[in-house]
Amino acid sequence: MSAWLGPPIDVRALFAGQQAAFIDLLRDFTADEWTRPTVCPGWDVKDVATHVLGDHVGRLSMLRDRFVTLQPREDEPFPEFIDRINDEWVTDARRLSPILLVDLLSSVGDQVVEFWQTVDMDAVGGSVSWAGPDSHPVWLDAARDFSEYWTHHQQICDATGRPGLTEPRYLEPVLDTFMRALPHTMRDIPAPEGTVVQMVITGFGGWACVRGGERWELRRETGGTPDALIEIDSDKAWRLCTRGITPARAIERSRIEGDRALGEAALQIVSIIHPG
Repeated sequence: MSAWLGPPIDVRALFAGQQAAFIDLLRDFTADEWTRPTVCPGWDVKDVATHVLGDHVGRLSMLRDRFVTLQPREDEPFPEFIDRINDEWVTDARRLSPILLVDLLSSVGDQVVEFWQTVDMDAVGGSVSWAGPDSHPVWLDAARDFSEYWTHHQQICDATGRPGLTEPRYLEPVLDTFMRALPHTMRDIPAPEGTVVQMVITGFGGWACVRGGERWELRRETGGTPDALIEIDSDKAWRLCTRGITPARAIERSRIEGDRALGEAALQIVSIIHPG
């Protein structure tokens, strides 16, 4: 039922390496580096790390322990609910020292790594909202989780001038995950059945969004000439998908061939919970 999302991604083997690299990164910070501003409005490096801890706690509580208490307020849109509870968590946790924060991230993060090794990747899970309102397979939720942790790791590296996990072993599955938002991005774009919009990320190949009989569908590659071809480099691609750069900037810095309107529509892609 989820074939339109493209072939499954299995990121379970990558969680442990990402977790170890993240903890090593944080343990090496000076007092000044903890207070560096990040691209997340109003959050410094410590705040972003605290947010990661909150995500870990929420993930284990909801999925492993089946314990859910937080719900949107009446008439509160889901993106606003997420922004609110994230801000509340970060604000309340500012009393944590960096040393204690890293110790908690080490312990709880290791439990997250262990949890993801126990799941049935083919089972049907909840909705990954940026991929659509349907229930999605657990493999997409795991990939979403990994790509989100990778993104926050990279945001912290950017803020402190440290190298991130940008080698293909990590970056390719992150980009592959983010591209799963393409069918949902194109959902309201009318086109004849068989229309192909291909996104090529330099050095990582292409993802084709094909108009099927009922919806747009994702494929890793297609033969022939697409109706629209977008080429973008990997650094801009992940930043676009996480709104580190705007679609307008991505359009300026990308190459679009064929149907420009289709290409610009595809570059509205966003692979995080976002109000825009």
